[in-house]
Amino acid sequence: MFQEMASFETVKQERFIIEHILWDVEPKDLMEPRRVLSQDGTKERGQIKGYVFYIDVTTGAPQLFLLRHTAGDYAETVCRVDDVPADLLQEAVAENSAKEYFKMYPINQKVRNWLKNELAVE
Repeated sequence: MFQEMASFETVKQERFIIEHILWDVEPKDLMEPRRVLSQDGTKERGQIKGYVFYIDVTTGAPQLFLLRHTAGDYAETVCRVDDVPADLLQEAVAENSAKEYFKMYPINQKVRNWLKNELAVE
């Protein structure tokens, strides 16, 4: 979709993206196997298709990104959000320290509220 990462200002103008943000999906959810064997047989993971915000710490300081995930399990990072206050990201990482997955963390309620305000979402 994007040859390079879009700016957050561009994302704010893309109603399709905003309407398809998956607010409750975490990075770990995206990495789970599509099928799992259990005592009851094969269990299929539900389809995940949309956009997911996550916090990445691979470079040290927490950074907020938006990822596009398709029904075919293809994913690409489409935006880095530079405007978010650093203290909000640090607090979210600390709050979700048990949910770290390969240096990725889910957003917390404060980051979600900040994003919804910026994106004019209720």
